[in-house]
Amino acid sequence: MASVVLTACGGEDKETHSDGPDFARLGDFPSTYQPDEAAPVLIRGATVLTGTGEKLLNTDLLLKEGKIAAIGDNLKAPKKGLVVEGAGKWVTPGIIDVHSHLGDYPAPSIESSQDGNEMTSPNTAQVWAEHSVWTQDPQFALALAGGVTTLQILPGSANLFGGRGITLKNVPGRSVQDMKFPGAPYGLKMACGENPKRVYGGKGSLPSTRMGNVAGYRQAWIDAAAYKEKWENYHINGGDAPDRDLQMETLAGVLNGDILVHNHCYRGEEMAIMMDIAREFDFQISTFHHAVEAYKVADLLAKNNVCAAMWADWWGFKHEAFDMTEANIAIVDQAKACAMIHSDSAVGIQHLNEETAKAMVAGQRAGFEIQPRHAVTWMTRNPARALGIDDVTGTLEKGKMADVVVWSSNPFSVYAKAEQVFIDGVLMYDRNNPARQPHSDFELGILDADGERLPEGGER
Repeated sequence: MASVVLTACGGEDKETHSDGPDFARLGDFPSTYQPDEAAPVLIRGATVLTGTGEKLLNTDLLLKEGKIAAIGDNLKAPKKGLVVEGAGKWVTPGIIDVHSHLGDYPAPSIESSQDGNEMTSPNTAQVWAEHSVWTQDPQFALALAGGVTTLQILPGSANLFGGRGITLKNVPGRSVQDMKFPGAPYGLKMACGENPKRVYGGKGSLPSTRMGNVAGYRQAWIDAAAYKEKWENYHINGGDAPDRDLQMETLAGVLNGDILVHNHCYRGEEMAIMMDIAREFDFQISTFHHAVEAYKVADLLAKNNVCAAMWADWWGFKHEAFDMTEANIAIVDQAKACAMIHSDSAVGIQHLNEETAKAMVAGQRAGFEIQPRHAVTWMTRNPARALGIDDVTGTLEKGKMADVVVWSSNPFSVYAKAEQVFIDGVLMYDRNNPARQPHSDFELGILDADGERLPEGGER
């Protein structure tokens, strides 16, 4: 049994074990993210939602050396550092969005920059979303202003296998590797339902039906299993190395347990079929995305340890998205499955706290007892779990990354704003300080040094 070492932020190593070679090839495009040196920060006397199910009143939070150093009462203020007066404010972990296309579908939205969907074959598992990310996309800063500290960039959903997704820290970077979340496993974007059969059926090729979709998945996994076996035999017995196949490497990485499956899927019975396929080929689905009918299979999600990333109230825009309930997230959650909010939108990512609030209230209307101390997990802890990074982020616990949002009030109020956003203890956004409101290089010549738009002609 081979092992892959993932280096977590802060220098700690964690091992994931797999049967065979490193198909995930974690060293090909390694993370070069290095957080800036962070001065100590004391957030004093705030209401703290830890993401572990606790709501702590009038509580202090100490950030030190990029980590959460302490949570408690009357913590000692650092001699050199920042003190945030938290009276009347709320504090949460940084928001994590498991489904974004920022950088791959950047602003301005013009055809030449739309790089998220390789619509040339039903199986494009060989492509990697990170290789399309435009790091200067101004939408990253807008997401930061909404409290988003981590996000997964996924390929689109035209194909049965869309390619690898990548988890990023929401920080400025000259290259995507400067943003790459250290130690985060890759994801594989899959899609079921209307999209693949519409795209390829319209071209007169397989798949044109849902049964064609399933045949395409199964054949690909058969091929991937054979590819994986060839490499395992080579590592055991030697001889000539098999030829590398980028498409098969990604699928074999899933079979090895090193790459997480993120599956675009709307209908309940299709989610059940996809879980059957996962059992047939002995791999784990991390998360169903969109999952408008997840409430119909909530017990199966819990049984199979599969998460569901859902919207609060998007529905009806195509046939497979019609059978919706606004209590979807709450029903999945109450079934003890892993439920979360997601955006799939450059606008929605800016106010995921409000989307979570809508889902919480819909659950309350449906008769479930859901309070903010639990609902916050839908935008922090559970997305971290879906991305395989919950050991280092997603909750406010001692030793975890200091990814923290200070809100002006209860984050589930429509009036709440993210006032300060810390990533690894570094103040990355401050609503009251233009110098701490990052702008893209793309905006140079449009905005002045204070972030104000220049008048026509570019001079004041």
